[in-house]
Amino acid sequence: MTRPDEPYYVMYDADFGLSGLAGRPEREPVSVPLPGGGADGDEQIGVDARSLLASGLPEPVIRTLWLAADRGRFDPAGPGGTVRSWLTAWSEAYPPPAPKKRPQGGTYISAVTPYFYPRPVLVEAELRAAVLAEIDLLAADLARAVPVPGAVGALRSAVAEAGADLGLRLLLRTLKAHSVRVDKACHDRFVALGDTFEYCFAVITDGLDVDWPPLDVDRRDSAWDFGLSALAERFAGDWHDRTARETVRLAADSDGVGQTPGSAAALLLADVTRLLGSPLSPDTLGTLWLAACDGGYRIDRFSIDVRHWLELVADVCREHLREVAPGHRAGAPPAPPGPVAEVLRELRDLAPELADRSVQPMWHPVPGAAVVRALEEVVAEVDPDLGFRLFLRALVAMAVPLSEERYARLLALGERFGYGEFHVSQVDGFVQRDL
Repeated sequence: MTRPDEPYYVMYDADFGLSGLAGRPEREPVSVPLPGGGADGDEQIGVDARSLLASGLPEPVIRTLWLAADRGRFDPAGPGGTVRSWLTAWSEAYPPPAPKKRPQGGTYISAVTPYFYPRPVLVEAELRAAVLAEIDLLAADLARAVPVPGAVGALRSAVAEAGADLGLRLLLRTLKAHSVRVDKACHDRFVALGDTFEYCFAVITDGLDVDWPPLDVDRRDSAWDFGLSALAERFAGDWHDRTARETVRLAADSDGVGQTPGSAAALLLADVTRLLGSPLSPDTLGTLWLAACDGGYRIDRFSIDVRHWLELVADVCREHLREVAPGHRAGAPPAPPGPVAEVLRELRDLAPELADRSVQPMWHPVPGAAVVRALEEVVAEVDPDLGFRLFLRALVAMAVPLSEERYARLLALGERFGYGEFHVSQVDGFVQRDL
């Protein structure tokens, strides 16, 4: 329940409003509101309907917008009906919420989904220009794919008269309805626009036909951690309500919103394949795993051979890749050259601090000195990229305090490896800042 002094949020986990209505399955009626009015909770339908009713758009233009988005399944201007009477019915089923009493000096915020880091703030004119630019870029493809005459012009009019939010969602729904393929650059621009409107990713991605680039394990297009280090983080948390294999499967199926399908599995498989083909001893591999997962999955105490564990991870990744990217040649190319000396310098500089600590100090501790030796081996002999990612996980596991200067150097190393903006920030909470 929202208190009088709290922001008010409407949260959706899929497409919503009239665009969501157009995307409903055949079995769910769109001709008239469901009994009980807005019982299904999508109050944005009423907002969108009122926006079109107030826009001044001619009936034929609104009808064209709907037919294009709905794939022509239902014509609101059919026998005995008009577009405006249909929109009015939905508006009445989803009336504006009762006004809240505003406390003196207070404000209310309405948003689709709240996020916890800053978003770019654009004025409506800039947003309309951005959406219109996407329509212009896709105009030829839309004209070929959409059988409804005038669909492109109707979309432009919707943006100009009813706003960028509704215009963008109707554009996306029309693209999805008619399987218009977009390239990754277009997809990423849509994601950025959706970010500005605070949409959940599903509004953009679900059903959108994207011409993804081929899988490439050397490409870094995730904002967060990835590969074996990201899998280890899952085992550091509350994973015990599922099996270890299921946790691996979820990790393999965790592509970021801007990643080619199969990327998470391919990156994890590359890490594991490099380790399995390396000269590292079982003790070293086991120490690396325990440090990275913060002792959350004690393969040493469960009598699990570390190589068998890594082979299981590899098998799960291959299974997933056969489903989503059957043409991908799974494996690990030679590790690209990286700043080995710089990573080793940071690791050895922190070695005394790490040697005084341990992973899981209260229960079968893993000595920090052993972790340092294992990390040095993987950085120098296998892959400095993987070694640096496991080093970051070890810093988290042992709660190592970091100076602002060291943190800046770690961020710089992350940039050299091409990491996303939130990757290195996993250690941000251990930075000792001057207040």
